[in-house]
Amino acid sequence: MADHYDIIIIGTGFAGSFFLKRYLERAPATARVLVLERGARDSKAWQLQNRRTSSIAPEEVFVSVPEKKEWYTSPGFGGNSKCWGGGGSRMMPGDFKLRSRYGVGQDWPISYDDLEPHYCAAEDIMLMSGPSDSPMQRSKPYSLPPQRMSDADVLLKEKFPDGWYHACTARASVATGKRGVCCGTGACPMCPVDAKFTIENGLIEIYSDPRVTLQLHSTVETIETSAGVARTVNYLRDGKDEHCTADLVVLAASGLFNPHILLRSNITHPLLGKRLTDKMTVDVVLDLKGVKSYNGSSLNSGLGYLFYEGEHRRDHAACLIETQNSPFLTTYGALRAERGRWTERMMLKFLFDDIPREDNMVVVNAANPRLAETRFVGYSDYANRGGDQVPKMIDKLAQGLPIERIESIYRGSSDAHIEGTVVMGTDPARSIVDRYLVHHQVRNLLVLGSSAFVTATPAHPTLTLSAMSLWAADNLLAART
Repeated sequence: MADHYDIIIIGTGFAGSFFLKRYLERAPATARVLVLERGARDSKAWQLQNRRTSSIAPEEVFVSVPEKKEWYTSPGFGGNSKCWGGGGSRMMPGDFKLRSRYGVGQDWPISYDDLEPHYCAAEDIMLMSGPSDSPMQRSKPYSLPPQRMSDADVLLKEKFPDGWYHACTARASVATGKRGVCCGTGACPMCPVDAKFTIENGLIEIYSDPRVTLQLHSTVETIETSAGVARTVNYLRDGKDEHCTADLVVLAASGLFNPHILLRSNITHPLLGKRLTDKMTVDVVLDLKGVKSYNGSSLNSGLGYLFYEGEHRRDHAACLIETQNSPFLTTYGALRAERGRWTERMMLKFLFDDIPREDNMVVVNAANPRLAETRFVGYSDYANRGGDQVPKMIDKLAQGLPIERIESIYRGSSDAHIEGTVVMGTDPARSIVDRYLVHHQVRNLLVLGSSAFVTATPAHPTLTLSAMSLWAADNLLAART
């Protein structure tokens, strides 16, 4: 007979771990939670020695067709917390209301105000560093002081005080007791000094809770349903078939594997797997006159909101600008050749939101059903029109920066974030999960993470998906009291 649990959580990354943390805060002492993780618990020492964040290679779990689009995935305990860069920007209020404010895309079924306290809670869990000022309303300050800006960022902050800010990041700016100070080398996917928040260094205690059973090397195959209720989770553990039942199933396996598992389980919907998306990026390298760069204290030293909110969003995508503070981030010529002027060069990444296309999708690979397959055709015209504005944006920045020349503008890199594929909404005909991430048809099934994103916003997705997991857990707990 299969073991029975109150909750089965699939995945140990941000989405599943943040949900579990909040659930355990109010769950009874008798609660039984099973957490299934397909990978191993690869130690930091193992990662550094092998120069990779997972003992499972990406090609073992998914294929990309065509191969031109990159996606990040790091199977194993902690999920993508092992390989993320630590970027922690919030979505702006207008991101949630594109249709009602600007007449494009779709509105999210939640608002900035709904998530604001959960943003604060997620930032506290991550011990995030950030500025005392902000481009959006905040109810709490950041846990840690901001990272140091580069000299070029300082000039932009002086010229545009309401448009340029210290980067907000989960890379520690001061020692926290668990994490040391960011080393500023730009090696963030590996983070050799463990300054970046991960599930391993920030939430490991929830997996030691006696109410929790963690099973590694457990690859979920299908979720069985009957009469609209999720009954059984079928998985391979060390190559053997196993089965468990639960009152509630929480699918938190990323935007690649959430739809893959649902498709293999025949829990279908016309939009399932579709609207795979990611923000569009444009990399810009500027040569400066007499101003040094790369002297901030972390990977990203500044964030520009000059071209984010506003009526321009009716016509083209919003833009968030990141200062790339490490010359090791790119092969595009990060340093100048002139003696004594090597660092008088500024690298910027322009991030544009995207309105998802239904021909971008995740499907089950025909040759090997255990592989997810991504099909990415391209970005929307809306995003591309935003990218076309970059030369004008550089002209604006030149009001505060002594730009000597534009070294390069490159459109074609990738932020590799996985968003969409199990979209949220209020209408079951046009969405798969509701505003609390509960499946519209299978009401004891939650689908967490950025797979629920309605659009790809310029902001980094990790903080938002973590806040949404806290939001979903709070709703579940409130309904049970």
